[in-house]
Amino acid sequence: MTTEPEFPVTDRGKGSVMEVIPVTGATRAGASAPRRWPAWVGYAAAAWSLVYGLLGLYWGLGGDGFPFGWANDPRADLSVFVDARAEVGGPVIAALGIAGAVLAVLMARGLGRNGARVVAMTFAWVMALVLLILVSDYRVLMAVAYSPLFLVGLPFDWPPASYSAAVPWPVLNQLVCVLGGFLWVATALAYGRRTRGACGDCGRGEDTDAADLARVRRRTNWAVAVSVALPVFYALTRYAWLLGIPLGINEDLLRDGQASGLWWAGAGLATVAVGGAVLTIGLVRPWGEIFPRWIPGLRGRRVPVAAAVVPAIVVAVIVTSAGLMYVRLAIAGTLPDEGWAATVPELVWPVWGVALTVAALGYRARRRGRCRHCGRG
Repeated sequence: MTTEPEFPVTDRGKGSVMEVIPVTGATRAGASAPRRWPAWVGYAAAAWSLVYGLLGLYWGLGGDGFPFGWANDPRADLSVFVDARAEVGGPVIAALGIAGAVLAVLMARGLGRNGARVVAMTFAWVMALVLLILVSDYRVLMAVAYSPLFLVGLPFDWPPASYSAAVPWPVLNQLVCVLGGFLWVATALAYGRRTRGACGDCGRGEDTDAADLARVRRRTNWAVAVSVALPVFYALTRYAWLLGIPLGINEDLLRDGQASGLWWAGAGLATVAVGGAVLTIGLVRPWGEIFPRWIPGLRGRRVPVAAAVVPAIVVAVIVTSAGLMYVRLAIAGTLPDEGWAATVPELVWPVWGVALTVAALGYRARRRGRCRHCGRG
């Protein structure tokens, strides 16, 4: 069974700004299969944008809960939007959200070509970058990293703080924005593939260059090496502090951390980082493709590609955002002078994020076989 590329650009309506790009082929999955993500993600981005835009309207009209700026966020100094005010930020959010909702629906329907396509793609990618990189800071990474610590320590009443106190509303808002950012990334990918005549699921078209895929695969090894070395470097500094070794910090800071128990939390985060590094190695090892024998219920089964790629991309985004926050504060001269080990590992997190992204995409390129929807291999 063969199919034509989905959503091919036709020659009809060249004089118009917007044009419907129809589906001309059935998928291999059949009509009864669940709808695939390229078909629904644009509508999900539209729904997210509309809801968040209406929240912005509510905040702009004086409603409570505006999550940006000194008046609402005790740690606004960590944010790009440190001086944001509800009476200005609210209407901006409302305008972008409502406009984004309309545009996302048009993109989900495959509308637009030429200049309109460029505008749609530009808007989608800018929205994604703002939501993923600019809105969030290192507190998103801390919220994600602390989650397993709180779950494991729950029966032991540790750490001595509540998760809700550690993750207040401004941080939860950042997590919501990260979700929206990923929806816009997926919308841009699906729309870009459809409007150039490629498969919405795998991204391959008639002109897919096998040599390009081979080059991506060759980059994976060094990218994995960097993605392992940097979190292990971070972890070694935190383990040293727990053991009473003032590696890269002064004695006063070391004693303060010991007295407050802070280094135990730091060691917990270090353990999460080391665990992530071990999983990253799986991107180039056989056990990253087939579940090992010691995993009950899964032994011998193939690891779903998305199960490895999606978490890696999520981590890559949040460590990049956190690292860029440290870079921004370092340029502004507002980082505390506590010793090199307190800041240098974080300053190189953007490199970690880029390397982890390359490693994940290389793993995907190596693992993906013939697409079950378009049939291309």
